[in-house]
Amino acid sequence: MVLKMNEKISVIMGIYNCAATLEESLDCIVKQTYTNWEVIMCDDCSTDHTVQIAEQYVAQYPKQFVLLRNKENKGLNYTLNKCLKVAEGDYIARMDGDDLCSVDRFEKEIEALRKNPGIAIVSTDMSFFDENGVWGKTQSELFPTKESFLKGTPFCHAACMVRKGAYEKVKGYSISNRLLRVEDYHLWIKMYAKGFKGMNLQEPLYSMRDDRDAQNRRKFKYRLNEAYVKGYAVKELHLKKVNYIVCLIPVLKGLVPPFIYHVMHRKNLKNG
Repeated sequence: MVLKMNEKISVIMGIYNCAATLEESLDCIVKQTYTNWEVIMCDDCSTDHTVQIAEQYVAQYPKQFVLLRNKENKGLNYTLNKCLKVAEGDYIARMDGDDLCSVDRFEKEIEALRKNPGIAIVSTDMSFFDENGVWGKTQSELFPTKESFLKGTPFCHAACMVRKGAYEKVKGYSISNRLLRVEDYHLWIKMYAKGFKGMNLQEPLYSMRDDRDAQNRRKFKYRLNEAYVKGYAVKELHLKKVNYIVCLIPVLKGLVPPFIYHVMHRKNLKNG
């Protein structure tokens, strides 16, 4: 099959203290079967050798890698918006500096957007791995509806590819302490509220490096943030007001003893 390379992909990456894994992540992009891409990296004041590794890729691939730097630590939302300002692509893709993806990820995502003109967001299933191997995976809904947002974010943020116009329409990521760790959830709601829709490819084209016990240590304030965004979804997507009760679920999960939540969370991932 001959790939059409006429459309450009801009990969936006907020990088922070990921020196140990960044090279492996960037190599996943370099090896993509779809080759018309650029990578916009923005370092958020790393204290390790992240910048030096990023600079090596800029030197080796000067036409495809760009490195921006924040003067102080500003967080992911601000950092990704900074990348968006210089992105030249028709599509905006994400990648995190400690994750991996298949070599045909871009090819399959861009083909899905080409075949589905009514779709603005495409993401994929993903697997979770650590030093001992793969320990879980997701099973995402093919075509999420507005009601899907009551359960949680319907798209994997790091694995997504989005039409640039959708980002422009919602003015990128919103910056607020209320949106820490739920910035993508909020972004998708904004897009759906503007009439955009998305889909999930039903294969794990993205691998997230994740601690098996990370969910157990999730701070309660982030569960409050999730509750806030669920309420935002009910309001902005004009869902039935009775659904406001769903906003209590993240808070209640935060009150569940860690060992019980651990069992529930691992079971869901394995079932996926």
